[in-house]
Amino acid sequence: VQLQASGGGVVQAGGALRLSCVASGSGFGIGAAGWYRQAPGKERDLVAQITRSGSTNYADSVKGRFIISRDNAKTTHYPQMNSLKPEDTAVYYCYLITLGQRYWGQGTQVTVSS
Repeated sequence: VQLQASGGGVVQAGGALRLSCVASGSGFGIGAAGWYRQAPGKERDLVAQITRSGSTNYADSVKGRFIISRDNAKTTHYPQMNSLKPEDTAVYYCYLITLGQRYWGQGTQVTVSS
């Protein structure tokens, strides 16, 4: 299973970005998926998660600003990130839980300027 993340970039505070994570490979089912982020000198923290049934979970710091969704085939999931703040600056990593393990995509940098 391979995950390809994209959509990072530089945005001003108050702006928006949409990341995407595309899963490919064969023989895998669709489980929970989501995103973590890691700022310099900090631990990797959960940002948002969406389950197979579509239930979502968000870090308190992004509730009301980020919305995670996935396509009907459930091979791609997207966090729509609105009202971005400088403290949202980090490398964002997507993941997918399938075949009994967690797979990671490569990181994508999000930089929010003040």
